[in-house]
This record gives sequence, C-alpha cells and structure tokens, in this order.
Amino acid sequence: MPMSFFPTRTLGLIGLLALLQACASGRQLGEQREELGDFFLSHAVVVADTATVGPASRRVEAEEWEQTLIAEMRRRFDRYEGDRLYHLGVSVDGYILAIPGIPLVAAPRSALILGVTVWDDAAGEKINERPHRITVLESLSGETVIGSGLTQSAEEQMRNLSENAVAAIERWLASNPEWFDPDRDRAPLPEDAADDAGEGRAIDLSALAPAE
Repeated sequence: MPMSFFPTRTLGLIGLLALLQACASGRQLGEQREELGDFFLSHAVVVADTATVGPASRRVEAEEWEQTLIAEMRRRFDRYEGDRLYHLGVSVDGYILAIPGIPLVAAPRSALILGVTVWDDAAGEKINERPHRITVLESLSGETVIGSGLTQSAEEQMRNLSENAVAAIERWLASNPEWFDPDRDRAPLPEDAADDAGEGRAIDLSALAPAE
C-alpha cells in the first residue's frame, strides 16, 4: 500500500539534504563506471500510477514520469555495451514538483523517491530481492536557487529530478560490482542480442515492476 513519504520531519530532512546535494547534478554523464563491466541494459520499466504526491506540488500524469525516467535511463545506460543483459524495474513512490513560492523564503524544493530492482536476464531472477530506495532533490542552479516553481515548467523539473535519480542508480549499481563480474557463472548472452539493441529476450515486463 502507498505510504505517506512527506510528513513534517521528512520535509525538514529534505531541506538538510538540499545543502548536501547542492552540487550534485546528473546532467553530465561523466566517465563510464568500470564497476559495471558486463552491464548491458535491456528492458527499462517504470511504474508511477501509485506515486504519493507531496504537499505544495504540481501534479503530473504517471505516463509523464514513466516516459521521462525511461528516456533518462536510456541516455545514461545505453553507452554501456557489456555482454550480459540486465533489466531495471523502477517505481515512482513519491514526488514533489515545486510550485511558485516566495523566493529564498518559502520556495519549495522538488524531490523524487524511487524504488529500484535489478534483474539478471540469464538467471531469470531479481538480483536485489527488495527494491532499493533512492531519494533525490533537484540540482541547485541559477534557476532553482530562487525556487524552480517560479522558473521552470513541470517538464523541466521532472527532467532535472530524473537526471539526478538515474545518476544515483548508476552509483548504486557501481557500488555492487560483483553483480556485473564477467566471470560469474551464468548462461551466455544470445548471439543476436547485439542486433536487438536493448530489446532483450521475451520476458514478462510486468514482473520487472518492484513489488509493493
């Protein structure tokens, strides 16, 4: 069942995280992470229809989150050309898309909470049994420092958060290099996988969505 992710204490924590993440931005791809050695992203599935909408937030359709996050996962992960197929299942658990406020006084920050599950195609199973929780804030910039609700559209806010969220997913994957070790005992990648460019083998896409 959906949880309320934005009580008063959580909003205070988000404010603190804003200071810690002031320089964090996922817009730049940076160098490829060697820890993802054998990684090849096949299916990227996002579900957002049960997301909790925080206070003082714009509302968007679930499909908008799904499209924005999938596009960002493709932008960041399609550069990895490993020999094993992996799938990412992402649930949008909660979000705030800041509305206009009083600059520097009551300008809310945008935030996004995700649950992420990794699937090993060859093994046909989840690598992490429980979804990994990721929470990100919008990056600080000349536009967002006075409140992105005043300076950005909902689409721009979603893109900013998606960039930061997918960069956080990449860092999390890199912190578990054993998942992508080419010496792991697994079935080989199908010979035509490279030609399918991310299509993967026939799988039940609904199974990729993280469990409630």
